[in-house]
Amino acid sequence: MNPSRPSVSTAPPAGQPGQSGPAPDLTGCPWHDVKEKLREVGLRPTRQRMALGWILFAKGDRHVTAEMLYEEANRARVPVSLATVYNTLHQFTEVGLLRQVAVDGSKAYFDTNNSEHHHFFIEDQDDLMDIPASNVVVGRPPVPPEGYEIARIDVVVRLRRKK
Repeated sequence: MNPSRPSVSTAPPAGQPGQSGPAPDLTGCPWHDVKEKLREVGLRPTRQRMALGWILFAKGDRHVTAEMLYEEANRARVPVSLATVYNTLHQFTEVGLLRQVAVDGSKAYFDTNNSEHHHFFIEDQDDLMDIPASNVVVGRPPVPPEGYEIARIDVVVRLRRKK
């Protein structure tokens, strides 16, 4: 190690494998896999991206809001601001690690499953469930304006309990 340069550790925050302290309920995505995911899409694996990526991807396919991820990060003792969470989620979305699902004008979920699929939104629970793409038939899409192409068609089916 060069004594004139500060040491930067990429070790997991407390509570992650190899560290002392209580371990959060996480399965799957080892720390080095998150680092590789970030590098593959051209993002520098900063401590905050690594920690948020580990929290996001360790539990498999799921839907989170920025506020949900911020609360999870706080519980895992990851020092991060809500603004950083929003920025990181948008960076992950821009490079294809996440899909953003708009439910209401003011509510956006981020989906770790970026395969082709659609969603049920359960209104009274503010929860999303995946619908396989093969279960939704989209008719003839409109012709996009000159100079544009359809990037993706998202279907969100809103559900509520029968009365």
